[in-house]
Amino acid sequence: MPQPAQPLRKLGFLTIGLFDRADPRSGHEATLEIIRLGEELGFDSAWVRHRHLQYGISSPVAVLAAASQRTSRIELGTAVIPLGWENPLRLAEDLATVDLLSGGRLNPGVSVGPPMHYDTVKEALYPDTGDAEDFSYRRVERLLGFVAGEPARDFSGTEGFEVFSKRVEPHAPGLRERMWYGGASLRSAQWAGEHGMNFLTSSVVKAEESEDFAAVQLSHVRAFRAHHPDGQRARVSQGLVVIPTDSATADQRARYEAYAEQRTPRTRSPQGPARMMFAPDLVGTAEQIAERLYAHAAFREIDEVAFALPFSFEHADYVQILTDLATRLGPALGWRPR
Repeated sequence: MPQPAQPLRKLGFLTIGLFDRADPRSGHEATLEIIRLGEELGFDSAWVRHRHLQYGISSPVAVLAAASQRTSRIELGTAVIPLGWENPLRLAEDLATVDLLSGGRLNPGVSVGPPMHYDTVKEALYPDTGDAEDFSYRRVERLLGFVAGEPARDFSGTEGFEVFSKRVEPHAPGLRERMWYGGASLRSAQWAGEHGMNFLTSSVVKAEESEDFAAVQLSHVRAFRAHHPDGQRARVSQGLVVIPTDSATADQRARYEAYAEQRTPRTRSPQGPARMMFAPDLVGTAEQIAERLYAHAAFREIDEVAFALPFSFEHADYVQILTDLATRLGPALGWRPR
């Protein structure tokens, strides 16, 4: 097996938090249990996806508020909150509140662009301003400013018995430095670097320069760091779908391999008008997966990951996968549990 240039420093995982329409509480409780287990296993971070009008977590900040009260050490992140659905000022208040409740463990990841299927939801989401909403990077800049404590208005002081502030309250010191941008294009990577954010790169990228996934992702990592004030020290987290099978049963291994095989065709060429490229899911023993990761050009330039859990597995499957990630694959990559 090839040896890493540097050991993996931070090991995290990402879950979509699916639930049954008829019993949504159980699904949310299962997600909280997975996060608690992640802390017990020594993971550095747990991340939740964001889904609107679907059967997945629609309010990740609320879920992470609950998770912050059931854990004490593990970092809690969102990967990612699509800001097209959010008011930056109100989101800044929620993020700061949860960061304080967690003891400074929140790592908010965001992205921009119109909401998915915007024409179908525009009237419900923005009935009066749907055609005037700005879904550009400016929306992120507003959020970053509010999180950093920049004034949201001119008025402050005491009025009667009430005291008013110019900035978003509560203010969470250090949160601005833990803001992440989830990008799939060269422009997004450069923009995130220029604005001093951290960078989340996942199993999806745009085929802009080539049709080699690893080469494209590597170009994003390098462009981000080239434009970031911290240069090579700027934080990048990679989020491939990784499914170790060391302690899996024969039935689990068969289902995992079938899941990956079903998703393989989309990895062979760019998809759709945006030419999106998908990385293959990595299924196998810890040694086999480590070898494939060391052969991945982008992985060799990062030292933290948030491996994505598959969408539709059972709770017992996630327990097995997380356990193997922490006890088999992580150590094979030079990582040690906290």
